[in-house]
Amino acid sequence: MPIKTDSPLARRIAAFIFLFFIFGLTFWVLSPFFASLAWAGILAYVTWPLHQRLCRHLPGRANLHQRLCRHLPGRANLAALLMTLGVAATLLLPLLWVMFTVVVDVAAASATLKQLAIHGLPPLPAGVRAWPGGEWIAAQYQRVQADPAWVRAQVDALGLTDAAQLKALAGGVGRNAAKFGLAVFALFFLYRPGDSVLTQFRRVATRWLGAAARGYIQAVGVTVRAVVFGIVLTALAQGVLAGLGYWVAGIDAPALWGAITALVSLIPFVGPVVWIGLSLGLLVHGETQAALGLFLWGALVVSWVDNLIRPLVISGPTRIPFLLVFLGVLGGINAFGLIGLFL
Repeated sequence: MPIKTDSPLARRIAAFIFLFFIFGLTFWVLSPFFASLAWAGILAYVTWPLHQRLCRHLPGRANLHQRLCRHLPGRANLAALLMTLGVAATLLLPLLWVMFTVVVDVAAASATLKQLAIHGLPPLPAGVRAWPGGEWIAAQYQRVQADPAWVRAQVDALGLTDAAQLKALAGGVGRNAAKFGLAVFALFFLYRPGDSVLTQFRRVATRWLGAAARGYIQAVGVTVRAVVFGIVLTALAQGVLAGLGYWVAGIDAPALWGAITALVSLIPFVGPVVWIGLSLGLLVHGETQAALGLFLWGALVVSWVDNLIRPLVISGPTRIPFLLVFLGVLGGINAFGLIGLFL
């Protein structure tokens, strides 16, 4: 039986097709910006208490019962602008500096690796043989040193001697900086109508999920804040502290190794691999005091941040077992990349 073009069923089908087409095109157009918008939403949610506090202290004509930004558009715009500039100054500018410093350090590391590929490994310090197991270490090192083709292959596998890959790395740094800049730009438009958007979202969630929606929303907010302060900020703190230790110990390219430490530290309990390896490298080259100092700095300061603060910040407010958080972090990164830390 044919469907009449003016029947309610035909109109519903046409409306469904139209909405599907519109939402499909919207998803296609906005898909390159989803990561930036997600980061903007996370930053806005985490810093929202600061935004509300700023609104209360800005001058305005609101009475005592109208102290939030939604009652005065001018106050809302000013608060959103100040918060956006504050987030940019706190996160974006240091991140850009670290990114471009890492690019310079990668170029320096590339030159060092090229020298190793051409001239081979340097001779092992004589004092290594006096260590416990030093004879075995010296024998293994000499075996590797006698095979320059294998050393060149390993250096080439790192990709830091290829000019095309270095250009690609610089391009990736620029694209990530642009994405984060877009996220900070989007923050302004999330801060300004934030109260009304949050109110509407709560109404929709309550209508669909009932009174339990408020508990779900609160749980999501607590979890996101815990992940931000427990994983991301902890990893950044470890990278900064480790980079300071690398600089004092005389490690080449300390910013590069600090950034690597921060990235590796996103995975709980993996960060020590970097500073332990660098300490062993210093020890191999006869710099015993620097190696011991870096090892103690990593064990007593850097790892203390990871092993004590992270479990307390994550497991405490969320009341989630740390093992579950640990597996969720690994699974989220594997499935969605860095934004998977929160998803």
